[in-house]
Amino acid sequence: MRESLKNKQERMRHILKRLFETYPNSKCSLEHTSPFQLLISTMLSAQCTDDRVNKVTPELFKHYPTAITMAAAPVDHLAELVRSTGFFNSKSKNMSACAIALMENHGGEVPADLDALVKLPGVGRKTANVVLGTGFHVPGLVVDTHVIRIANLLRMTKQKDAVKIEFELQKIIDKEYWVMFTHLIIDHGRAVCIARRPQCHKCVLAEYCPSVLPEEAIRVRK
Repeated sequence: MRESLKNKQERMRHILKRLFETYPNSKCSLEHTSPFQLLISTMLSAQCTDDRVNKVTPELFKHYPTAITMAAAPVDHLAELVRSTGFFNSKSKNMSACAIALMENHGGEVPADLDALVKLPGVGRKTANVVLGTGFHVPGLVVDTHVIRIANLLRMTKQKDAVKIEFELQKIIDKEYWVMFTHLIIDHGRAVCIARRPQCHKCVLAEYCPSVLPEEAIRVRK
C-alpha cells in the first residue's frame, strides 16, 4: 500500500526528533572559516572523505585563503596541494576556474544564490546547497550518498537520482530542518546505518523504518 504524503511527513517528524536526540552536536564536518573555503572544501570532498579534506585544506588555505589569491595560483601548485583527495587534476582546474569566475562575476565573493552558484565551474546542486545551508544559513537540502541510501531505506523515496530525491524530500521535511537533516543523516549513516553492515538492532529509527532486517526486527522488539 502506498504511503500518503501526510503519513510520510508525520513519520519524518518522529525520525528527526530521534536523530536530534541522538546526535545533538551534528554539524558540517568540513573545516572552514569563510563561505569561499567551504565552497572549495566541498568541491574537494567529491569521491573523498571529509577527514582527508580537512587534512589537506589547512596547507591549501595557508597559501590561497580567498578567491583573489586562488585565482592567481598556478594550477599545478593547487594540484600538488590537493593530490591526496583524488582526481586532483580536475579538482585543481575547477578550483582555479571557480575562483576566477568569482573574481570576474561576483567581486571575489561567493554568491548566496543557488542559480548563481551552480553556474560556477565544478559546482553542482549538492555543493551549492552545502554552501547555502552552512555558509549562509539559507535552507538547502543536500543529497549525498548517505541521504540517497537512507532515504530509500526509510521509504521516503524510491528515486536514485539526487535531484529528484531533493525535490521529494523538500515536500516531506519542514523547511527549517532541511540543512540539519543532511548533517543528522550523515552522522547516522556513519555510526549505525552503515552501508554494508547496518546495525538495525541498535538503531533509534528502527520502529519508523520499513527496511529493518527481519532477524534484526526481533531483536529490536526485545
